[in-house]
Amino acid sequence: MIELPYLSYSTPFPPVTQALREPNGLLAFGGDLSVKRLMLAYKHGIFPWFSDNEPLLWWSPDPRAIIELDGFHRSRSLRKLVRQQRYKITLNYCFDEVILHCAKIPRRDINGKHESTDTWITDTMIQAYRQLHEYGFAHSIEVWDAADQLAGGLYGVGVGKVFCGESMFHKHPNTSKLAMYALVEHMSRHELAFIDCQMPTDHLASLGAVTVPRTEFITRLTRHNQTLDNSGSPMLFYQSCWQKQVITL
Repeated sequence: MIELPYLSYSTPFPPVTQALREPNGLLAFGGDLSVKRLMLAYKHGIFPWFSDNEPLLWWSPDPRAIIELDGFHRSRSLRKLVRQQRYKITLNYCFDEVILHCAKIPRRDINGKHESTDTWITDTMIQAYRQLHEYGFAHSIEVWDAADQLAGGLYGVGVGKVFCGESMFHKHPNTSKLAMYALVEHMSRHELAFIDCQMPTDHLASLGAVTVPRTEFITRLTRHNQTLDNSGSPMLFYQSCWQKQVITL
């Protein structure tokens, strides 16, 4: 029988060292998806993951999958796609559309094993991350085809100099990879740190994701949190990194 700490609306998160080994990283349940709670979670290496038929579950797995910006794998086919300049890439042009597209595609479970049409991007999650976006913390990368139709994209949460990736989708071949390529280029130009991928998967590994111990991940995440002031509001540096714009590759 699994025993988990219950979070009321005012209960702080327990230390991530208390997360279960099986299922890997399950830390607590309850609480809410307010902007304050979500940003507190991300700043401490915790994220929500649950389905409609489950309580609100919080996770901090060990090890953690990340993509180092200089370790992103630019395959020959991806580099060719970039050179063709067939797509326009934008930042924060249509966050709502991106998260809705991500919610519709088949997903694997927390261990990356079983695929189903069920989604953890529930209506409750969509509303919560829309609010994060309105507050300037959640961001999207959009890939547009020649007819100005959305062809692929991704979204995630910015925590200081770290981008915590949440989900990606593609409607045309390799357009989700193109969105990741654009994200890496954008972060590199602004001297940001790395991408948090949460759980390792074969797909993420093909893009250059590696695993690091949770202790190392938390240490680095904390170090790169310093671009947020004590109130949790984005500083001017942070705002300039994530303002709405076209990304040139």
